[in-house]
Amino acid sequence: MYFLYRIVTAVGMFVLAPYFALRGWRRGEHSGALRERLGILPLALATNASSAAAHETDPPGGGAIWIHAVSVGEVLAAKPLVEGLKSRFPDRAIFVSTTTETGQRLARERLQSANGIFYFPLDWVVPVRKALRTIRPALVIVMETEIWPNFLREARRSSIPVIFANARISERSFSRFERWRFLVGEFFGRTLQDSELFLAQSEEDAKRLVSMGAPEERVEITGNMKYDVEPSAIGRFGSWLQTQIRQQERWPVLVAGSVVEGEEQAVLAGYDGVQRQWRRTLLILAPRKPDRFIAAERIIAEGGWNTARRSQLDLSEPLDENTDVLVLDSIGELAGLYSLADAVFVGGSLVRAGGHNILEPACFSRPPVFGTSMENFREMADQFLDAHAGVQVANGEQLGRVWVLLIQNNEMREGMGTAARQISERNRGATARSLERIVSLIGQREGQIQGEATDGGSATDGPQKGSAA
Repeated sequence: MYFLYRIVTAVGMFVLAPYFALRGWRRGEHSGALRERLGILPLALATNASSAAAHETDPPGGGAIWIHAVSVGEVLAAKPLVEGLKSRFPDRAIFVSTTTETGQRLARERLQSANGIFYFPLDWVVPVRKALRTIRPALVIVMETEIWPNFLREARRSSIPVIFANARISERSFSRFERWRFLVGEFFGRTLQDSELFLAQSEEDAKRLVSMGAPEERVEITGNMKYDVEPSAIGRFGSWLQTQIRQQERWPVLVAGSVVEGEEQAVLAGYDGVQRQWRRTLLILAPRKPDRFIAAERIIAEGGWNTARRSQLDLSEPLDENTDVLVLDSIGELAGLYSLADAVFVGGSLVRAGGHNILEPACFSRPPVFGTSMENFREMADQFLDAHAGVQVANGEQLGRVWVLLIQNNEMREGMGTAARQISERNRGATARSLERIVSLIGQREGQIQGEATDGGSATDGPQKGSAA
């Protein structure tokens, strides 16, 4: 099975390379993105890695730590971990890779302490080997659970331990695995054995990992690191918008974040229900992916609303008072804008997309409203619903009614907001637990390497003494 996987990925390397080049160009990725995905990393990264390797106290392999964070959510969760590792190991280079363009942009903006940021190599043997030779990591940390067989196998062959931090297996992913277990079960089980450690978010995630083939003794539960993400600052744009809202007496303010394809109409239906009661309502709609920015603007205009795009605003000028919907076509500004909201919605949940992180509004005491598709955040969603700290809706009409109810009932809204913030605060600590476990593993590895070096030296000395006698 592994041989077949290698053949398929090798063929795919040549077939799909033009596709990735075209997609990157359309999405505005920097010119070196495809090269990085093919394992050809910038010279500066190699220089930083070599510098880290020069420290005599570092283990063979360069001493660098490579953290992979797929996209925006993983980058945000990785931030305190990166800072914690940098504090513990100031002489080690720390590199961060992402898969998506949005994750790349946010990583470059937020992870200032990292020594280098680049795109994760495509899971083909040649790019993977090139990237590993350039970075020469002593440890790789994969945020959540991106399982790439070639990468894991090559890391193991190079004696590079891989840790899955904040590991989770969604209900949908596990159901898909169960359906195809007869075909891929053995292959997946063998692949998971190439990892050194799994730090799972929950007991359910740990059980699923073991069921899929991860060695039980390598699976530990440390909690969800996303609870440890600090509330985002409102930023320059947020401050400007806050001033515009106050001066123009715009109220209420609705923020619909992480909206995916197929949800725009439902959000607008909910907005229509609110605007019928309060004409000065302002909706801030943030598409999840950049390729929906223009489409969202078109859908809003077709509905008869006046729209503005964040990227086209002049912050030295006032916001057009006739603006009904503001499309947030930027990366990294959404979280802080939840603090301006009177009611919110977290997308990816009214269509079968698995949901998105509902903690961002909760940090600002805003009770999250979300749809029925929360497979990727099931445990978190259940906590909020059980504590009456969030509301689940099935469609745009229900969303509108819930928004109206929250806006009208101050006591209910504030009570739910307090409960939401308390859930966020109560579940913190996963990053500290994960950091301690990672530090412990690094210490164990250094001890093993030093022990092997000592044993090797003794074995060499022994015969020399004997011959001298």
